[in-house]
Amino acid sequence: MASLLAWLRRHVAVVAGLFTLAYLILPNIVVMVFSFNRPAGKFNYSWQEFSTEAWRNPCGVPDLCGSLTLSLRLALWATLGATVLGTMIAFALARYRFRARGAVNALIFLPMAMPEVVMAASLLTLFLNLGAELGPLTVLIAHTMFCLSFVVVAVKARVLTMDPRLEEAARDLYAGPVQTFLRVTLPIAAPGIAAGALLAFALSFDDFIITNFTSGSTVTFPMFVWGSAQRGTPVQINVIGTAMFVIAVLTVVAGQLLADRRKKNSAPSAR
Repeated sequence: MASLLAWLRRHVAVVAGLFTLAYLILPNIVVMVFSFNRPAGKFNYSWQEFSTEAWRNPCGVPDLCGSLTLSLRLALWATLGATVLGTMIAFALARYRFRARGAVNALIFLPMAMPEVVMAASLLTLFLNLGAELGPLTVLIAHTMFCLSFVVVAVKARVLTMDPRLEEAARDLYAGPVQTFLRVTLPIAAPGIAAGALLAFALSFDDFIITNFTSGSTVTFPMFVWGSAQRGTPVQINVIGTAMFVIAVLTVVAGQLLADRRKKNSAPSAR
C-alpha cells in the first residue's frame, strides 16, 4: 500500500491527465458505440444489437444531410472570412503602434468573454433594426464575427514569437515586401493561422445558441440534432458525430506528424 501511494505521488500529474483525458473522450466513445446500434423506433438510447445499418444509409433521415451540408458550407465560409480578417488584425496589433490599440485589444477579447446568449440577442437586435432577413447570410455574418476573436488570439500569439531578424535578413538579400511576406513571414506564421482556422471551423460548425437566434427558418446540423432530440434521436446522428470526430482527430494527428517531420528535417544534422 505504501509503495502504491509513493508511486501515485510521483505520477500524480500523469494520473490526473489520464483521468481528464478519459473524462473528455468518454462521451465520444459512447457516440461511436451507439452509431453501431440497431435502430429501434424514435429513441435509440438503449443498446439493441450490433448493426451497420445506419452507416450504410447515413442520409436515411429526412433533412439530416441537408442540414449537415449547410453547416459545413457556413463553417467553411466563416472560417475563410475570420481567418483572413483575423490574420490581418493580428499582424496589425502585434507589429504596429497606433491610437486606441489597447481599446482594440479589449474589443477583440469581448466576444470571447461575453455570454453567448447575450451576444446572440445583441446580434438579433442588430439584424432586426437593420431590416435584414434572417437566414444563412445573417448566420454567416454572426459566425464570422465571433470566430474572428479566436483567430486573432491564435495568430497574434504566433506573430509575437517570430524573430524579426529573419525578415531583416530577407530584406538584406534584396527581397521585396511581398516576397519577404510570402517566403519568410507567412510560412513562420502558418501554424498559428492553421490553428486559428481549425478552431474557427469547429466553433462555427458546432454553434447552436447564436445560430438559433439569427437563422430564421434555416436549420443547421446542431439545430437539427436539438430538434430531433425532442421527437426522437435517430442512430444516423451518432454516425455523423463519429465521422466528424474521427476526421478531426486524424487532422490533428496529421498536422502534428507533419510539424514533427519539418522540425526534424530543419534541425542541423549531428556530426
